[in-house]
Amino acid sequence: MKAFSKLATLVVMVAVMAASALAQTKLDPLTAPLANLTEGVGAITSSSNPQWDGLSEIVYIPGASLMGASSTTTVLHIGFTGGSEADIGNMVLYETARGNDTIIKVTKVTLGASSTPSIVLTDTSTCPVQPVSATSPCIVKLDTVKTALSPLFDYYFAIYFTLDTNNEKIVGTGISSAQGSLSGWYLYGDQTRIGAKGAIPTNENSDQSPFFLLYITNQ
Repeated sequence: MKAFSKLATLVVMVAVMAASALAQTKLDPLTAPLANLTEGVGAITSSSNPQWDGLSEIVYIPGASLMGASSTTTVLHIGFTGGSEADIGNMVLYETARGNDTIIKVTKVTLGASSTPSIVLTDTSTCPVQPVSATSPCIVKLDTVKTALSPLFDYYFAIYFTLDTNNEKIVGTGISSAQGSLSGWYLYGDQTRIGAKGAIPTNENSDQSPFFLLYITNQ
């Protein structure tokens, strides 16, 4: 009888521990596995890059492209295949209603808590494989944006490269022939200072895969 009682107690304890672990997995977003929120881009190239000094790239992230991974945060990853230093003047994430170009929300995007970082592409702590190239791209994880992307809205990531000689030589990941769900275009001038109720700048180029924004993940 004592042996049976001990066995019954052990079974109950194991069941409680398993239930507790399952509850923590469901409730704690920090335990969720890394997941892509969109399809991202295809193969990394280096083709057709302009000189980026004084240019902004705008990347369209359609709400319809969101894969449904549960997440309360968003992380953007940008990539480089050439250059020695990228000097960024500002980065933002615009939110609009689906199929609409009127901005309803602007969220600051940062790297190292700065929206105007300089990324030293020759630094092995930033880009471990040197030199940076199409076969050894430098992928930079930006700071976590503490907001969830919703399929009810569309989003636009805007990044502005300051007018200096460093940005004349940087190279983005290039136009991929295997375009994913993201599309982008570039315009002259700082396109990151548009406020709520303003409009997303007109796409003056044909839709193409982005040069810099590669992946959007949940962490």
